[in-house]
Amino acid sequence: MASESKDGKRKSLFSKHDISMLGIRSNLVQASFSYERTHAPGWTWAQLPYWEKIYRNDPKGLKRVMADNMEFINSSPPLYPILMGLLLTMEEDHVEPTTIKGLKNALFGPMAGIGDAIFWFTIMPIVGGISASIAKNGNVFGPLLFFLVYLFLFWSRMPLAHLGYNLGTRAIDVIQENSKVISHVASILGLTVIGGLIASYVKMELKLKIGAGNTTISLQKQLLDKIFPNILPFAFVFLLYWLLKKNVNPIWLIVLTFAFAIVMSLIGWM
Repeated sequence: MASESKDGKRKSLFSKHDISMLGIRSNLVQASFSYERTHAPGWTWAQLPYWEKIYRNDPKGLKRVMADNMEFINSSPPLYPILMGLLLTMEEDHVEPTTIKGLKNALFGPMAGIGDAIFWFTIMPIVGGISASIAKNGNVFGPLLFFLVYLFLFWSRMPLAHLGYNLGTRAIDVIQENSKVISHVASILGLTVIGGLIASYVKMELKLKIGAGNTTISLQKQLLDKIFPNILPFAFVFLLYWLLKKNVNPIWLIVLTFAFAIVMSLIGWM
């Protein structure tokens, strides 16, 4: 646990070099990818040496933090160092685990939107377009420019890790004093983000039509949408959620979803 120095300031377990290396290690998050947990394996690997230092005399604590962080996480990798630095400070000060998990789940969604918009939808397309324009004329500076920008993004993770860690250091007292409120609010925000993602990405529509006299009625547009728009995606997601609560393996749920989509498409119902 972090201690206090003689002047009353918080004394960290980690040096500036350690935090810089956290930023470097975050570059390899996507080197290990899981359909079930997405970035969780690489996320856990990047922070493991730091947890081992924090919980060097507490094996159960180390197992707990590893299990907590092997849960699903999917955000924008370029901004991971900020989130890692912030959460590392909280682990170092042994903040309530539910507060740490709640904050992580609340932040990774919004950070995905911010990071993707900045890096993958703005910086890289613009740089890629400029580089391709230069390269098509046979100028070697085109690919070199793209590589230099990518290299800059690689090294930029070090100051981002320091930013997150220092932010956590300054905010730690406030977080500890209001841990229950922050945990509750973070959980609500996290569930709201996940709910928004479900509504945006889960698409299901019946193609079935039934006869009614001399006309036909579309079950989807003229019946289901009139009663409860998007009721099929809603029902399917909650079916998967119910099965997860029954300890059904998520891999089997992925297989079930693929099989269901293929069968319904072949028979022409969806």
